Amino acid sequence: MSAVAEIPVNPLAPAAPAWSRRLAALDRGQRLRLGLGVALLVAVAIIGLVMGRQADWRVLYSNLADKDGGAIVAQLTTMNVPYKYAEGGGAILVPADRVHDVRLRLASQGLPKGSVTGFELMEGNRFGMTQFQERLNFQRGLEGELTRSIQSIASVDSARVHLALPNQNGFFREQQKPSASVLVTLRAGRFLDRAQIAGIVHLVASSVPEMNPSAVSVLDDSGKLLSNPPDGTPGSGSGGDAQQLQYVQQLEALYSRRILDMLEPVVGRSNVKAQVTADVDFSQTESTSEQHRPNQTPDSGAVRSQQVVESTGATSAQPTGVPGATTNQPPAQPAAPINGQAAPLTPGAAATTGGERRREAITNYEVDKTVKTVRGGSGTVRRLSAAVVVNYQVPAGASGKPGAPEMQPLSAQQLEQMTALVRESIGFNKDRGDSVNLMNTPFQVAATDTTVLPFWKQPEVLDLARSMAWPVGTLLLAALVLLGFVRPALKAVNRPPTPAAGSQLDALVEDMPPRAALPGPADGEPQLLTATPEQLRLEDARQLARSNPTAVANIVKAWVSGDVPA
Repeated sequence: MSAVAEIPVNPLAPAAPAWSRRLAALDRGQRLRLGLGVALLVAVAIIGLVMGRQADWRVLYSNLADKDGGAIVAQLTTMNVPYKYAEGGGAILVPADRVHDVRLRLASQGLPKGSVTGFELMEGNRFGMTQFQERLNFQRGLEGELTRSIQSIASVDSARVHLALPNQNGFFREQQKPSASVLVTLRAGRFLDRAQIAGIVHLVASSVPEMNPSAVSVLDDSGKLLSNPPDGTPGSGSGGDAQQLQYVQQLEALYSRRILDMLEPVVGRSNVKAQVTADVDFSQTESTSEQHRPNQTPDSGAVRSQQVVESTGATSAQPTGVPGATTNQPPAQPAAPINGQAAPLTPGAAATTGGERRREAITNYEVDKTVKTVRGGSGTVRRLSAAVVVNYQVPAGASGKPGAPEMQPLSAQQLEQMTALVRESIGFNKDRGDSVNLMNTPFQVAATDTTVLPFWKQPEVLDLARSMAWPVGTLLLAALVLLGFVRPALKAVNRPPTPAAGSQLDALVEDMPPRAALPGPADGEPQLLTATPEQLRLEDARQLARSNPTAVANIVKAWVSGDVPA
């Protein structure tokens, strides 16, 4: 006989999902571990997603005035554009994919306006504005436009332009010429050459009518006058100092390049060093000389004027001597020679004098005069000094590899030949006092560290590790959470659920139920062992556990708790 216990079953009740039944079968600790693992896995996924999509920041504007910076930040907040400041607050950074869009949108709103205002001042003219206000706005607008143009130069960080535009009246003689002054602030490590300064001066002078370039002054932020001052002002003689220094540097570089071009093909590109010092005379001298030479011959002289005066007249001879017959006779004409001894006068000779003749001749010749004016040129080289150092040379036939013969000095003949080459290349002049010094010495080579860094210390590996730190770390953390928390919990969920307690077996087997007998073995077949009653009951229990595991679980639970099944 067998006793059967019936368990009420509601066929209309929906069966609970398998995963919910398995989840309900977990104990409290397994549920906590599963929930913590899922939460950590979600957090790791979110962190990886955020770090992977982190914005690449780019400079939107830099070196902004405080007013423009505040206006741009306020507008970015209104546009819902994320931003941040660079270190030191010198620039505003926005995501790289939005730089151009934000710049165009800010430009449409007139940002950044900048601290310089140009001719846009003329757009806001009010009704009733006086002529003085109009002139003042025009002057401010012109100053702003000139400032913007000067600030576009790469070396100029900021600039200010001041214009002095006098009022013009109807009297032409009383009109004053305009003038201007420019104050520039240069970028760190930059300077303006003479051509750039001249360009700034002519830019300002060409923008204002009737302005002379000499009336424009350019100063730097230290107060140094960069432009050439007008003649007659203090410091006008030192305006070309920078240009003179630049000329000397260019001249020295030219001579040094000539020496290197001559010696490098002989000793090698990195085996020769040359420096040239030039003493240049920039003084300007002017001398005038006047020379007078005597006329060598009458034929070579040039007659400027000639004057001849002749006069002839008859006169009676007056008696002279002791009164008497002899004295009454005129003296005879002297016949003595010019250089001979004079003959005594006779009374007959004195009587023959019949008159007086006078002749004067004045001749003026042109003066032989030479006037010579000599002006000395500026930038004359007074002396050149060249210093050349040549490295030791590798012997002929050596390979230059480790173990090869050491470098040897040059011979005296080679040094003399190189010195002659240097002299010819710079135009050596002994009378001028030029000097050339050529030295042969081994060059000191900086010791290089040949230690090979380990793979994990190389810079490119470190950079790669820094760039991959977040992705790899996120993946490792996710794997740790998955293997340590989620996987054990999932294994517990996938296990067969434990039957619920409180139910009974469908049937309690007390006696052996009637079973159909199997046919016996045929003749000649091996005899099989007959199943015992205990084995049959065990097989029935297994079949019951497979078909109704809940009932078996309730029975086991009742046995453990000590309750007797109904």
